[in-house]
Order: sequence, then structure tokens, then C-alpha cells
Amino acid sequence: MSSKPAPQGRAARLARLIPAGRARAARTPFVLLVVLLLGGGLLGLLVLNSALSEGSFELDDIQRQTKSLTDEEQALQRDIDAYSAPDALQRRARELGMVPGGDPAFLGPDGAVKGVPSAAPRSAALTGPRAPEALTPAPGTPTPTATASLPAGPASPSATTPAPGGTLRSAPTPTPGR
Repeated sequence: MSSKPAPQGRAARLARLIPAGRARAARTPFVLLVVLLLGGGLLGLLVLNSALSEGSFELDDIQRQTKSLTDEEQALQRDIDAYSAPDALQRRARELGMVPGGDPAFLGPDGAVKGVPSAAPRSAALTGPRAPEALTPAPGTPTPTATASLPAGPASPSATTPAPGGTLRSAPTPTPGR
């Protein structure tokens, strides 16, 4: 029935090695392999999804903590700005008994005095609150005097002299004639 001639010689020997009918591979191992691959893929997706969810929760916690710390930093910066404002510094200095200074004098690189120094206004020293007791020497304690001399001119040096009661008071500074 078949019109093909039968192989002879070497072809016949090779034909005997190959099965004559259509070979069917066993389906069970293939189906098992496909099921294992699909199950492994689904399990991998589940683990990946869980890891992403955990990372998302950690990210939310870190963002919440960052927002809290940023708010705290801004509140502290507002406090710093309020304490370093000029009017707040002036108020706190007055509370400590400090008074605004007079005009300063500057020394140049060659040793020349630039500007005319002056003491703090007497009215500011009298109207300010009294210095804290810890800074005021006890009665009968010798108070050191500080002197500063000007290098040129007939003017006498300005001096800080003790006032009655043991507090320090600045003597008026004469103005050099220039």
C-alpha cells in the first residue's frame, strides 16, 4: 500500500534505530513541569507583593517621621529668630542691667585712633534695672578700676571709678581736639 521503496543497506540499518510509528512523549512529566512553573511564578509574585507592601509601610513611617522632624525644626528656627530679633535682644540686655554704649573708637593698623570715644549716656545707666547681686561686689570689697589711654593728645585717660555702694560707673571722657 505504500508506494515508498524500502530502504536498503545503510539506510535500512538507520531506519531500524528510529521507531517506525509516531512517538508520543509521556504527558504526565510535562503537565507536572507546567504546573510547577505556574505555581512557582504565583508564589514569587506573592512574595514580591508582600515585600513591596512592607516597603510601602516603612516609607509611610519614614515620611511621617520626616514631616514631624521638619515641623520641629521650623518651630525651633522660629524660636531662634524670635530670640535673636533686635528688640528681643535689647529687652533681654536691659533685664540683665546692660545699657547702650557710647560712640566707639577704633585703632588703625598703624596705631592711630579713629573716631572719638564717648561713654554711655548717664541717663541710660540710671534708668536701667539694677545689675544682679552676684555681679555687684560686696560693700567694703576693693573694686578694680580699668583705665584706657589714648596715644596722642593732651586729654586724660578715661577711667571707670567705683561709685558709692560698690557699683562701677564710667567717668566722662574728654574729647580730644582734632
